[in-house]
Amino acid sequence: MTEILYDEVPSLDLADFTSGDAAKKAAFVKKLGDAYQNIGFVAIKNHGLSKDLQDRLYAVIKKFFGLEDDIKTKYEKPEIGFQRGYTGKGKEHAKGRNTGDLKEFYHVGQELSNIPDNDPIKSEYPANVWPEEIPEFKEIALDIYRTLENAGKNMLKAIALHLELEEDYFEDKVAHGNSILRQIHYFPIENPDEVPADAVRAAEHGDINLITLLMGASADGLQVLRRDGKWIPITALPDQLVVNVGDMLERLTNKKLKSTIHRVVNPPRELMNTSRYSIPFFMHPRSEMDLTCLESCVDADNPKQFEDATAGEFLEERLRELGLKK
Repeated sequence: MTEILYDEVPSLDLADFTSGDAAKKAAFVKKLGDAYQNIGFVAIKNHGLSKDLQDRLYAVIKKFFGLEDDIKTKYEKPEIGFQRGYTGKGKEHAKGRNTGDLKEFYHVGQELSNIPDNDPIKSEYPANVWPEEIPEFKEIALDIYRTLENAGKNMLKAIALHLELEEDYFEDKVAHGNSILRQIHYFPIENPDEVPADAVRAAEHGDINLITLLMGASADGLQVLRRDGKWIPITALPDQLVVNVGDMLERLTNKKLKSTIHRVVNPPRELMNTSRYSIPFFMHPRSEMDLTCLESCVDADNPKQFEDATAGEFLEERLRELGLKK
């Protein structure tokens, strides 16, 4: 492996992978592999998501999070581990912490009407929850969900080639997978002295899933922990998505690909009273996917580091660690 200490997240063009040009495709796979083996993050353009559609989703989530708390809590579903609908302020905390993050969020998952009745996965998923106050939310969110899912499938094809697997290795594993579109509001703090001293917008963590695709956040604050212990800022251009490795992919590849720790730090004290919005798409496989380390990623120099588990088992364990399930 080539060891690289990046000063910024590498930028790639997904069109190089999808254009049909074999040389460009191979170069994309090589750059992606280098990035994911070292820092676990890239920024990509030509992902298929238009600025207009992004702007429309940001407009509706600002409208939703601007509603009174007693209206928002109508859409809170603790009985399903908050996997659909609204999750209130401070309810989620990072693994290993008890202090809640300074955020609230809204989850959209697979739309059940899009899953064939003969697919047993349909019975595993709760129905989406849609706020009646914002009727346009459903169509816009589902349009973005499908677009990001498609971009994610292309990224997984490139990852499969880097791992010397068949290009469509992940295809059946993510078909109607348990992916989540999360609309996040890091809410304003009018009096910083009133929140716990260790409270942050999002404490340092790794993502649970295979890969995460992040629509450009509305303010600075996202940072990634480099291998040498230095935190570097993640900034993406308006036409880019940030795409990072999650814990499931790290587990499958026996840490060959890095699920890198990242965080969202608080702004300067004088800006604590401002909002920040962010929309990640957490790409999950079907619950039955086997996360047993790939044989090609295990050898004498890198012995197997994880117990065998399915994606569903691993997700359940992590949701309990995050305080979202009892």
